[in-house]
Amino acid sequence: MASPRSIGFGAEGAEEPESVGAYRLESVLGAGGMGVVHLATSPSGMRLAVKVVHAQHAADPEFRARFRQEVSAARRVSGAFTASVVDADPEADRPWMATVHIPGPTLAERVRDSGPLTAEEVRRLGAGLAEALRDIHRAGVVHRDLKPSNVLLAADGPKVIDFGISRPYDSDLRTETGKLIGTPPFMAPEQFQRPRDVGPAADVFAMGAVLVHAATGRGPFDSDSHYIVAYQVVHNEPDLTGVPDDLEPVLRDCLAKDPGDRPTPDELMSALRSAAYGSEAHIRTQRFRNPVRGKSAAAESAGASRPSRRVRGRARWVLGALALVGIAGGAVAGLQALPDGTGTETVAAAPEQGAASRFRPWSVQLPGKGTGENRMPFCSAGPDGHSLYCAAPGVAVARLDPLDGKILWSVPGAAGAMLSDDLAPVVAGGRVLVRMPGGGALRAYDPGTGKQVWSVDVSAYSGVRPAGDTVLLSAPDGGVTALNSLTGKLRWHHRIGDRRSQWIVPGDLGRGDSPGGAALAFVATPSADGASTSVGAVDPATGAVRWQSRVDGRLRPVAADGKALFLLPADAGGLTSAVVRLDTATRAVRRTPLTSPLDQAQAAADGDTVYVFGAGGALVAVDSVRGGETWRLDTGVARASRPVASDGRVYLTGADGRLLAFDAHKGVLAGQTNPRMNGGRYTFTPALPAPLAAGGRLYAAAPDGSVFAVDPGAVTAW
Repeated sequence: MASPRSIGFGAEGAEEPESVGAYRLESVLGAGGMGVVHLATSPSGMRLAVKVVHAQHAADPEFRARFRQEVSAARRVSGAFTASVVDADPEADRPWMATVHIPGPTLAERVRDSGPLTAEEVRRLGAGLAEALRDIHRAGVVHRDLKPSNVLLAADGPKVIDFGISRPYDSDLRTETGKLIGTPPFMAPEQFQRPRDVGPAADVFAMGAVLVHAATGRGPFDSDSHYIVAYQVVHNEPDLTGVPDDLEPVLRDCLAKDPGDRPTPDELMSALRSAAYGSEAHIRTQRFRNPVRGKSAAAESAGASRPSRRVRGRARWVLGALALVGIAGGAVAGLQALPDGTGTETVAAAPEQGAASRFRPWSVQLPGKGTGENRMPFCSAGPDGHSLYCAAPGVAVARLDPLDGKILWSVPGAAGAMLSDDLAPVVAGGRVLVRMPGGGALRAYDPGTGKQVWSVDVSAYSGVRPAGDTVLLSAPDGGVTALNSLTGKLRWHHRIGDRRSQWIVPGDLGRGDSPGGAALAFVATPSADGASTSVGAVDPATGAVRWQSRVDGRLRPVAADGKALFLLPADAGGLTSAVVRLDTATRAVRRTPLTSPLDQAQAAADGDTVYVFGAGGALVAVDSVRGGETWRLDTGVARASRPVASDGRVYLTGADGRLLAFDAHKGVLAGQTNPRMNGGRYTFTPALPAPLAAGGRLYAAAPDGSVFAVDPGAVTAW
């Protein structure tokens, strides 16, 4: 093999080979977290697309097994509607696969550059995709990641590409419990709920979502957050506004929640081809069997009208969005104290501090009730590490004894509330602060009795941050209001930043008082063009801006301590390729590139090390001072909470309720709990609570509605 050369992709200085096998690599067609796709030429002059795996993945035996599976699947489905495999070497130092190069844009590129397709183009695209799925499924393969970027618009019709996560029916390589694989806007509900049971009907669901995107420029379930999109996929009806009238019934059937209610590719071919060529679109009514549960269902005539389904999920989604991001609007003049009203359900004295040796692992259910599909609690620890406060659907706030989980007092809340980390209770200045879902009120409770002390209307504010004995409320227009957390009285109001600003206070991600009581708060404001970010340090007591600094790139703050502020950049696609450290004393900036980008990155810092988790399962330790990755591993959990670093370990909460612990120095799994699902149909939540490390204990929550505590020193016994 020829000597390597830099091709300018991935981490700074990353090198790619000039050739693989007998094929000369000429230019980069595309790239992602797992590999680079090159335009290449064979000795005879044939144009090829060659996928070369990143070096760091080549050393992973599990990844090699997956790549071998990809090659096998791609070879099985080679045909008129896919890119035929020409050659491959999964055992090479850098595994690779060569397919016929198909000139033409992807569907994603076509919609991005030229807007939605015409009605006729959508029908012809659908007919081609249905035929492609028929051939893929006949070969015994489920694609599992059909999306606009995996559909090439060739001159002779659409081609389905990228079988990186596909699975033959007879595969021995199964999806682990709780590991979600795919792209949320185009994944079927069963991919979130029952990953091991995903079958051909999941591809039909994805095809429906792809055609909605082609017709409208957006998906049937849209949000800036992949987690919220996934919640809508599982629970809400699709938004088919803008879809051609004759295709609406067909696509609605494709997007049915139950796999058994979706048409087969053969049925879709009949309906979509007749529509594409101008004859009456019709899916013959017949019985067909659910491949997962054996349930019979009927496919309705595509051309016939039918009663519209009640869109019950829409209102629930609007309420959930308000709960997640707050309500924008109003003015500072709207800030006012509300009448005192406790609503306390149970009151007990604060617990005595027991000896640490008395602690035993425990698990409890909070007294409130969710709506069946939403039971996830969110918790925070008090500044002393010996108190625990939780909120959940049906429970505005409850105080738990950290020793045994006993509920000391609780306040009822809205049963259908959708919560997130931003709506977990926080402790500031001797008060327990709770923001009500929907953004209307911020309430303060006495931690000992659970009695409400004050309540303030915060509907004009989108962010709440505790800073010592001060509460910072940030408005969408850049206005910041500071309250005395003890009394709820106004301390100051200034305009700092604008609607793009993001705030962080050292310690606030732990949901407790800030270190020292008067620690500086930091605000990051990207420029309008995203070329730079202004970072300011603000005194919470007075609102005075102590210093400002400008850093290249669009950045968001993710962690802070007494020495540094850590920020992550993200491109338009949500990929993070570096960690940025801003020294708060000297304002020196150190940017450490990642060896490959991470999607939907979340981070935690412990000293100079930053731990970054990306959707898909990668967890990376970055030395922010010396530069470079200390280690990188595949956690086996595609979706998880923000990481938490404490006492030499990194903790994550998985989507299936597992609590996972990793050795922070070696980058290996140290221990994990069993999954905690509710055993029912609704097992997906739009947000996952981060674990809490406090008082020598570790606390976590799970989709079954439980809050539990374990000994961090006994991870092997979890």
